[in-house]
Amino acid sequence: MFDRHDVVAVVIGRNEGERLRACLASVQSEVARVIYVDSGSDDGSQALAVAMGVELVDLPMHLPFTAARARNVGFAQAATGTCPPYVQFIDGDCVLQPGWIETATRFLAATPHCAVVCGRRRERFPEISVYNRLMDAEWATRPGRAKACGGDALVRATAVASVGGFNADLIAGEEPELCVRLRTRGWSIWRLDQEMTLHDADIRSLRQWWQRGRRGGYAYAEGAALHGRAPEFHGIRGLLRSLAWTTTLPVALGLAWLETPWAMLLLLAWPAQVGRRIFLGDDPEVALFNALAKIPEAHGALTYLLRRVMRRKPCLIEYK
Repeated sequence: MFDRHDVVAVVIGRNEGERLRACLASVQSEVARVIYVDSGSDDGSQALAVAMGVELVDLPMHLPFTAARARNVGFAQAATGTCPPYVQFIDGDCVLQPGWIETATRFLAATPHCAVVCGRRRERFPEISVYNRLMDAEWATRPGRAKACGGDALVRATAVASVGGFNADLIAGEEPELCVRLRTRGWSIWRLDQEMTLHDADIRSLRQWWQRGRRGGYAYAEGAALHGRAPEFHGIRGLLRSLAWTTTLPVALGLAWLETPWAMLLLLAWPAQVGRRIFLGDDPEVALFNALAKIPEAHGALTYLLRRVMRRKPCLIEYK
């Protein structure tokens, strides 16, 4: 039987403003306890959370901020006293959908080997920009057993605690990395065909889109460095895909040009990829930007490589 007292919600955010108000209100009606972890906001988010009756935790800023650190701090706060069986993680720019918590907790209760369950995340305002539509398409993942989840997910507290929580050193891709460690311990990850959250990306500029893609490429490279070996090959596919389109193809074109002018036909690979995505049902703009996304992803991967070679500390790649 569903009992909302079995669930604690951990919300993380930074300068989310009215988005945070909507997020907290949506969560409060679904669980008995809400913890908000703030990461150095200067827009009054802390006062808003307190006024709404939410537990506020200010993330200590003497260490570099990461979303993984914020989630770990919230998880630790949830474990004070008697830790509930389940913890719902949600980003402060999201709104929880009614009924999700009950559906997800029932699934975890009935599936003892499952550590993490997530549902359908949608963009709240996909009509605002092509970038928001891109993200809405990105969230449309197939239900069933999965390899990873995103930032919004309901987790089994004992499972997450058993692997030490999130890797606080990662500036991106901390959720899939956690799932890798969970799966190596025999736990499973599931996606349900159920509405979970509405996300407000609010991406309106090319620069924001570029930074988000760059962050994704950074996560591919860092994930591959951590778990890129067999049997996981974590991050390898995304890393190779971005590098193939942005480095291997141009180099092959240059070398082939030395042999024959027909090598210029290799340039058709890009429009062919866009055409293939349109044929499969993508919106033309979405198909175009999905193809172009390999460029900022490669930028992110090279950023990771240079920072590692030069032994520089990682810093956030933010898009809003």
